[in-house]
Amino acid sequence: MRADRVFAYGAAAGLLGDLLLGDPRRGHPVAVFGRAAAAVEGVLWRDHRAWGALHTAVCAGGAVALGTIATRAVRTSPAASLALTGAATWAVVGGTSLAREARHIGRALEAGDIEGARARLPHLCGRDPQALDADQIARAVVESVAENTSDAVVGALVWGAVGGVPGLLGFRAVNTLDAMVGHKSPKYRRYGWASARLDDLAGWPGARLTAVLAALAGPDPRGAVSAWRADAMRHPSPNAGPVEAAFAGALGVRLGGTLSYGGRVEHRPVLNTQGRAVVTQDVDRAVRLSRRVTWLALGVCAGARLLTNARSLKRGQRV
Repeated sequence: MRADRVFAYGAAAGLLGDLLLGDPRRGHPVAVFGRAAAAVEGVLWRDHRAWGALHTAVCAGGAVALGTIATRAVRTSPAASLALTGAATWAVVGGTSLAREARHIGRALEAGDIEGARARLPHLCGRDPQALDADQIARAVVESVAENTSDAVVGALVWGAVGGVPGLLGFRAVNTLDAMVGHKSPKYRRYGWASARLDDLAGWPGARLTAVLAALAGPDPRGAVSAWRADAMRHPSPNAGPVEAAFAGALGVRLGGTLSYGGRVEHRPVLNTQGRAVVTQDVDRAVRLSRRVTWLALGVCAGARLLTNARSLKRGQRV
């Protein structure tokens, strides 16, 4: 079986596995990687960019090397290659967990259980929930659903289409390292610089594809494009900006504004200023849009891989 078909079928199987099984409660491969990365950090940490770059190279490079070794080990068996791709896709995507956590918070809000929603919010994002009211919690959930649709699903599919299993594992490693050390705390301002910048580069194509697909799949494509063009560049993140703006425009809501992380208050620009304030019911709308974007992304990435391979075969025949 050709590599492009292995990716197409394997990625579809992995997404179905995520849909049916979700993430394991114990021993998740990403959690195992996180523990290994933390151990490396314990050895390498210095308040210096070069040591942080070495940490990024060791951890992300190790994930890519592991994927390369596994791919080569099964390359003579189409069934094993397909199984490996499916397992890797299931391991790195997190669409079902994202939807489950978002809807759990949404149900708590609908039931009037603000304290329950506040207690659950840290499972989804790093916001300080105690000062948030119901609508502010809903806004935080919608923003997290939008950003993580790119980070936890679409970006991985893009790099899987480019690099197969090594691409899938490498992208998830980079994204996980950014979450661990890429934030601008005093400890990681220098050490996490390389992880943060590499995550920006790796996430760039997936974020743009997510924004395009959100515009196509959402209830207001014109609003999504308008918000993307007007507001995305105002967001402090080069990748979250297009995604959140496109989701805001597609859903007809306003995102952004004042938020708090770890006691640090940020005043972010409003995305889609023409939209209305987020309400609890928008959580489920955002999840449904995320699901549609996920399956469209699979089609785009698999189709692009198949088309690229077909063109390569034609060029080879001409030669």
